[in-house]
Amino acid sequence: MGVIEAAQEAVTELRAALERAGVKLPSLGLDPVTCAAEPPRPLVELGRCTVETARRLAAVLPGEGGRG
Repeated sequence: MGVIEAAQEAVTELRAALERAGVKLPSLGLDPVTCAAEPPRPLVELGRCTVETARRLAAVLPGEGGRG
């Protein structure tokens, strides 16, 4: 598996995990500029979201010390 395919797989896994937590990041994907570099060094673009989505995301992330 190439680096871009592995990065896309990571995006797919992250999207699925977020969906299980009730969070949808509409702009989640790979940054095309970093995929086009030679050699490719893909970065995951989380993108923008609504305030409601940001709060939902914060609510599902673990707090300090693993509490949450």
